[in-house]
Amino acid sequence: MTAFVPITIAVLTVSDTRTLATDTSGQALVDQLTAAGHILGDRALVADDRYILRAVVAQWIADPKIQAVITTGGTGLTGRDITPEALRPLFDKEVEGFGELFRAVSYEEIGTSTLQSRALAGLANGTVIFCLPGSTGACRTAWTKILEPQLDRRHKPCNFVELLPRFTEGAP
Repeated sequence: MTAFVPITIAVLTVSDTRTLATDTSGQALVDQLTAAGHILGDRALVADDRYILRAVVAQWIADPKIQAVITTGGTGLTGRDITPEALRPLFDKEVEGFGELFRAVSYEEIGTSTLQSRALAGLANGTVIFCLPGSTGACRTAWTKILEPQLDRRHKPCNFVELLPRFTEGAP
C-alpha cells in the first residue's frame, strides 16, 4: 500500500481588510492542511497589490522547500481582485481544469454565484499554486473536494504529490 507523503505548503491571504487575527479563510486552510499531515512552510497576508503579491509567491516558488502554495482572496470580479493577473505570469503551466472543477463543486453549495470566482491553479518551478476565493466556505470546499485528495499520494489514479518530482523534467 502507498504511504502518505507530507508536503510543505505555504498559505497566502490576499486582503485589504483582514489581519492574521481575523483571517478565518487562511486559518481554515492552515488547520486543514496540518490536520491532513502536511507541513505549513510559511504563512503571510498581503494587501491587494499585484507586485507585492507576485513578490511573495515568487519567493516561495524559488524556495526548494515549498512544494505547494495556496492563496485565498482576490479571485473575484471587483477592481481590487487581482490575484489571477498577478500570479498567472509566474506560471510555467496553467492547470486549466482546476477553476472549472472548483466552480462545479462550488455550484452544489452556492449555485450560480460560483460564476463570480476566478479560481485558478498553475505550476511554477516545480511548485503547484492554487488560487482560491477569499470566503472561508470556498476554502473549505476547495480543500475537502479537490486539494486534500490531490495532495495525497494515496489518491488514485493520479495526484499532484506523485508528480512533484516530474514537474521540472527537461526544464533548462
